[in-house]
Amino acid sequence: MFQIGAFTCYLINDARILVDAGGPFGLVPRPLWRDMMPPDAENRVPMTHHNLLVQTGDRTLLIDTGYGSKLTDKQRAQLFLEQPGGGLIGGLGRLGLTVADIDLVINTHLHGDHCGGNTTLGDDGGTIAPTFPNAEYVAQRREYEDAMHPNERTRATYIPANYAPLVTNGQMRLLDGDAELVPGVRGVITPGHTPAHMSIVLESEGQTAAFVCDLASYAIHFERLGWMTAYDVEPLITLETKRVWQQWALETNALLIFPHDPVRPLGRLIETEAGKLRIDPVAEPFV
Repeated sequence: MFQIGAFTCYLINDARILVDAGGPFGLVPRPLWRDMMPPDAENRVPMTHHNLLVQTGDRTLLIDTGYGSKLTDKQRAQLFLEQPGGGLIGGLGRLGLTVADIDLVINTHLHGDHCGGNTTLGDDGGTIAPTFPNAEYVAQRREYEDAMHPNERTRATYIPANYAPLVTNGQMRLLDGDAELVPGVRGVITPGHTPAHMSIVLESEGQTAAFVCDLASYAIHFERLGWMTAYDVEPLITLETKRVWQQWALETNALLIFPHDPVRPLGRLIETEAGKLRIDPVAEPFV
């Protein structure tokens, strides 16, 4: 648990997977990253799937929902996916919360590893139902349009069952650009990973944090402008977006939350005496 002013925040890891290192490190040569994220014998590295629970006093918010429970056994095996402690739902339970307690679900974008937990399968194995029955869901309209009209590169990660039923039943509100979602919580377009990718800024009592999401999957991606994942559909835009947000992070001393980093999930950007930018990690136990 950590505080951002009056906001109480909990980091919940929905899942851990193993992926080929060419995904998170893209064009970065192996000798530059292998010591900070040692690969296994098959050149695979871990990625966690962090969700952020924010209690504002009168509202309980959930930022992203992880993979959820709809994956087949084959899909789970392909990802080497583990959900220790019951994933996101198990984490909520350890906080004494149920799915009915969530008031607002914020989807930073609609890739399957960030919104798969939006919905669940019914007992019949075919009916799709909202995981959080009392929540309003929000996502960017452009992101939804891209997700509903994927191309050959993006169609594997855009799964309509994760979001289309929520739009159809009126439970998901589509945003048109930057928006204040509740007082002190803003969704801000940070393009590059996808054109309408959104980061979430928390501001309360003079303190600031940002769930940067896949603007920087690992902390190292935020430190180094030229490092970005092979998953980014507009990598040069990612670079310029990071340039802006690096300066913002230095000016605000914001706590930064990285969605997939198993080593440094939280930290603050600092400038060393040598003029290098570095994420100074902040210790935070998972729920």
